[in-house]
Amino acid sequence: MSEAIEIRTIINNRNINTVSDTPVTDPASGVKGLDGSNAFICQRSKLDTKTSALKKSSRYRSRSLSASSTDSYSSASCTGSSSEDDDVSPREKVQKNSAGNADFCVRNINQHAFGRREIEIAEQEMPGIMALRKRAADDKPLKNAKIVGCTHINAQTAVLIETLTALGASVRWAACNIYSTQNEVAAALAEAGYSVFAWRGETEEDFWWCIDKCVNSENWQSNMILDDGGDATHLMLKKYPAMFKLIKGIVEESVTGVHRLYQLSKGGKLTVPAMNVNDSVTKTKYDNLYSCRESIIDSLKRSTDVMFGGKQVIICGYGEVGKGCSQALKGFGCVVYVTEIDPICALQASMDGFRVVKLNEVIRTIDIVITATGNKNVVTREHMDKMKNGCIVCNMGHSNTEIDINSLRTPDLTWERVRSQVDHVIWPDGKRIILLAEGRLVNLSCSSLPSFVVSITSCTQALALIELFNAPQGRYKSDVYLLPKKMDEYVASLHLPTFDAHLTELSDEQAKYMGLNKAGPFKPNYYR
Repeated sequence: MSEAIEIRTIINNRNINTVSDTPVTDPASGVKGLDGSNAFICQRSKLDTKTSALKKSSRYRSRSLSASSTDSYSSASCTGSSSEDDDVSPREKVQKNSAGNADFCVRNINQHAFGRREIEIAEQEMPGIMALRKRAADDKPLKNAKIVGCTHINAQTAVLIETLTALGASVRWAACNIYSTQNEVAAALAEAGYSVFAWRGETEEDFWWCIDKCVNSENWQSNMILDDGGDATHLMLKKYPAMFKLIKGIVEESVTGVHRLYQLSKGGKLTVPAMNVNDSVTKTKYDNLYSCRESIIDSLKRSTDVMFGGKQVIICGYGEVGKGCSQALKGFGCVVYVTEIDPICALQASMDGFRVVKLNEVIRTIDIVITATGNKNVVTREHMDKMKNGCIVCNMGHSNTEIDINSLRTPDLTWERVRSQVDHVIWPDGKRIILLAEGRLVNLSCSSLPSFVVSITSCTQALALIELFNAPQGRYKSDVYLLPKKMDEYVASLHLPTFDAHLTELSDEQAKYMGLNKAGPFKPNYYR
C-alpha cells in the first residue's frame, strides 16, 4: 500500500470492534464552580477599544525601556520589537501582497521575509506534520474542504496551515488570543496568499472583527471549523446560524472550548459533529504536559529574569498543565504548592511530593502565582491585596478569566508598564505585584512553544479534520467525540523516527492472548 493511501486507509478501514463512535462523556462534567448560565460566551476581560485610554490615565505610568530590559526580553520572533505601538490600526491601512491580493489584515506586510524564515525554522523541528504533508499530499484528503481557523498564529501554526492547503483545503484564519500573534509570521502567510486576519495587540473589537472577516466572506462558504477556545464556533452559531448548519465538523483543541461544546451538546444547540482533540492522549500528554513543562520556565525568565531557587510558588490546578509547571519549577529548586478542587488530582499532587493547600492559606508568603484551571476568578482582588511586594502573577490556562484583572482597574491602583507584556500594579502603600500578559496565556504571550510538541498537536488537528470531512453519512451525529485511538497512535508513530525509536511487534500468539490487532489500536477508545 502506498504512503499516499495510508491516511485514508486508517480513516475508512478502522476496526469497528475496537473503535467506538459512541459520544464520549464530558470529562469536565464533574467540575463545579463554572458559570453555566453564560459559559459558552467568552469571558474575556473587556478591553477599552481605544487602547490608549488607559495609558493616558493618571493612574497608568509608562516607563521607557532600558537597554538591559530590552535585551532581556528577547523572543523567538521579532514580535516584541514589532511596531506594536503604531497608532494606526491595521484595519485602516491599505496593504497588498506582491501578487496584488488584499484579502488579509496584518500589522505590516513588509515583515513577510522575516516571518518566512521563522516558518522554515519551525519546519525543521516539526517532523510529524511535515511527514503527514508528504504522505498525504498526493491523495488530497481535504480537497474541497473550506476551513475557518481560529488559533494562535505563530510559526508552528503556519506550518499547520500550509499543510492543510497542501492536502487540498482552502483556509481563512484569525487569532484566538490578542497577544500571541507573531506579526511577521502573519505577514508571511498574507504574502503567500492566505486570508489571515490577526496582529499582536488587537482590541476586543478588533478580535471579533477579525473572526467575522474569516467567517463571513463573499463567494466563500466554510464547511469546517478548527477552533482553539470556541470563539469561531460561538460567533458563527450566534451571528450566522444558517452558515453554521452547513458545517460538516468542528475540531476543538482547548479545555475551555471543549467544555463549551459539551454545554452546547447538552443544551441541544450543537447541530454538527465535533471532535475533541484536547483529550486525545497525544494532545493531553505532550502539548499540555511536556510543552508547558518547558515553556513556563522560558516565559518567566524572559519576562522577569527571576531566579527560581528557593522561591515559593503556587500552581492553581493540577491537570496536565499544572503537572508540567510543577515538575519544572520543582526541578529548579522552588518550593511548590498546589490548589485543587478534584480529590483525585489532589491525591496525585500529594504523592508527587507537593503540598495541597487553599490559596488563602499561603498567599501572603508566595513569590509566584500561576493559574492553570480553565475556570474564572481563581485569583481575586482579595488574594492580590494579600500578596507580598514583588509577587509575580501569571496564567497558563487558555481562558484569560482565571485572574480577576478587571478588579485591578480601579482609581486606587497605578499600572506601570515596564516591558512588553509586563506590568507593575502598584498599591497606595507602594506595594507592587508583577502581572504578566494581563492574565492571558503567558507562554504564548511572553515566549514561544517548543515546535516539536506543536507538531504533535498539529497532527491530531489535521487528522481530526480529515476524519470528520471524509466520514460517511451517519458515522457521526451532532455530538462531541474523541479522536479515534488508531489516529492517536498514528500521530505518535510519525514522531518516533526522530528519536530512532524501534517499536517491538507482537507475535500472533501474544496478540491473540491480549485480544489485540497486531497493528493496533493498543488502547481502548476511552483511554486517556
